[in-house]
Amino acid sequence: MSIFERYLTLWVALCIVAGIALGQFFPSAFQTIGSAEIAKVNLPVAALIWLMIIPMLVKIDFFALSRVKEHWRGIGVTLFINWAVKPFSMALLGWLFIGWIFKPYLPSDQISSYIAGLILLAAAPCTAMVFVWSNLTDGEPHFTLSQVALNDVIMVFAFAPLVGLLLGLSAITIPWETLLLSVGLYIVVPVAIAQIVRRVILAGSGQAGLARLLGVLQPVSLVALLSTLVLLFGFQGEQIIAQPLIIGMLAVPILIQVYFNSGLAYLLNRATGEAHCVAGPSALIGASNFFELAVAAAISLFGFNSGAALATVVGVLIEVPVMLSVVKIVNSSRNWYEGGAAVKRQAAKVAADGGR
Repeated sequence: MSIFERYLTLWVALCIVAGIALGQFFPSAFQTIGSAEIAKVNLPVAALIWLMIIPMLVKIDFFALSRVKEHWRGIGVTLFINWAVKPFSMALLGWLFIGWIFKPYLPSDQISSYIAGLILLAAAPCTAMVFVWSNLTDGEPHFTLSQVALNDVIMVFAFAPLVGLLLGLSAITIPWETLLLSVGLYIVVPVAIAQIVRRVILAGSGQAGLARLLGVLQPVSLVALLSTLVLLFGFQGEQIIAQPLIIGMLAVPILIQVYFNSGLAYLLNRATGEAHCVAGPSALIGASNFFELAVAAAISLFGFNSGAALATVVGVLIEVPVMLSVVKIVNSSRNWYEGGAAVKRQAAKVAADGGR
């Protein structure tokens, strides 16, 4: 790792502070940037996300996607966490902390709205930024892409009924424009661009040229990540300063949910013998959230100034710092993970099959 990558957590902290400060000193500039959106998808942020994930997507050889079936255990674990555990665990944590422990310290008319926002946040698994987290853990890129694509398909059909079940509502108005545009902007278009670039470079310069290009793009990806942070915290700096205690209380169930679900996914992958390069992105996909959709759904259902909207915004605020801590845990525990009996057995079986 370069010095820049090694101290990424420090740069993230500085960008958070810078974003809040710039948002206070230049509010009109951030309002202008924030208004550049279509169907509640901010276009400048979308462009930065392109710069974040395209370098990871350039690495992917689509002809090798057929090998993803070898990692069926990781796919099963991730789907279980995303759709059978995370939304329900967040509903429980929301009721416990917001509806009981912190209830005396929160506005009484917003309690249900806060819990609803937390549920909306947990019901949509991450799409774009998980490519960054996977890359930082040396994750298997084909597994990451296929898992994200599978989650996108499931989300189209499962998001509304799942949220409706947990919120106790008979009908949920889903911002379909936001959902479909986000999938197109964050997955379809970047994948197409990345594969065109990959083929052009391989045709002209071969693998050596591709390696040189990836060396150039890697720091661009991290700079885009930091720039995104400055924008996101600049957009929400006023809320952070105005309601720090409420934001802190809303952050508690979100933090517990992230560490619980990522840890559970990581342990289940180890118990089933899945490779570490799959367990890492599996844990990160299982814990992170599609905050663009959550924020848009909260605003559509409950209004811009609602507790639900604020709860989803808190998810945006802590997403990057918390996911970086999960990346750190996954990387530092690799030797322990690969020492698991099931992992050793599966690795030996793969080695034996490869030698035949």
